[in-house]
Amino acid sequence: MSLPPQPPPPSLHKTLPKSFSDFIFSLFTLYASSPKLTSTYNHHRRFSRFPVIPLTKTSIHHFATPQSLSDWLRPRLPSDSFAAWGTRPGTKNIHNLWLELYEGETSLADSTPPLRTVQVVVVRVRDDKNRILIESHQELSNGDVRNRSRPLSEKMKPGETVEEAVARAVKEELGSIITASCLHDDILKIIPDSYSSKVEEKVSVSYPGLPACYVLHTVDAMVDGLPDSGFCTIEDEKKQLLDDKEEAEGAVSCTKHYWKWVDSNTVSF
Repeated sequence: MSLPPQPPPPSLHKTLPKSFSDFIFSLFTLYASSPKLTSTYNHHRRFSRFPVIPLTKTSIHHFATPQSLSDWLRPRLPSDSFAAWGTRPGTKNIHNLWLELYEGETSLADSTPPLRTVQVVVVRVRDDKNRILIESHQELSNGDVRNRSRPLSEKMKPGETVEEAVARAVKEELGSIITASCLHDDILKIIPDSYSSKVEEKVSVSYPGLPACYVLHTVDAMVDGLPDSGFCTIEDEKKQLLDDKEEAEGAVSCTKHYWKWVDSNTVSF
């Protein structure tokens, strides 16, 4: 008994399309029948008890030098106010503002006058006698004395958390007085639930005529190793130097901080 005829084997060669339209249709069919690739992203977030200050654009303009910043500011500020920068006691100069922009600590709005915005961390250092540490005044590199009468405060860096800024502020401004025996990881204790924030708008004391918006992030903290009475600290040298940039040479810097303890019931910060 003979076997039924077998169907012919499939052709190893596809039939070529007879026209250009058939060719396009074949390509479309091939694409439509192909498996689709999908991507899955795992988003990992870092949660903190305090907000993270996002990276900010220092300015809508790029100021290559302090002189270029000065040229941009001059027609936007009252001439008598701008002339007081670095000459009136307690003020800073154009080099200081340029460095703030370079470091990302300050942003300038393109307005007349420009608005300077700064994120600031304020640390109310407390002790077990119900006192708060106040910076009474500073000695500047040009010999001027700058009155402060406020708690420890520091401009924040872009992307820095409040906790990181607090730790940096304590190290830079109080580190020179803290005894070596107290230099350990838990020297700083931020008091839980003490965080608060507010916005202040006023004309800058450091830069006359330049309006400023200060976003203040305030915490209470305990710091081990501080003297029981008034004292003086020396500014962290690493903060004073900025990669040996020539533009930093003309800036006014703080060389010494003077501190005192005051009854917390007599002040409101």
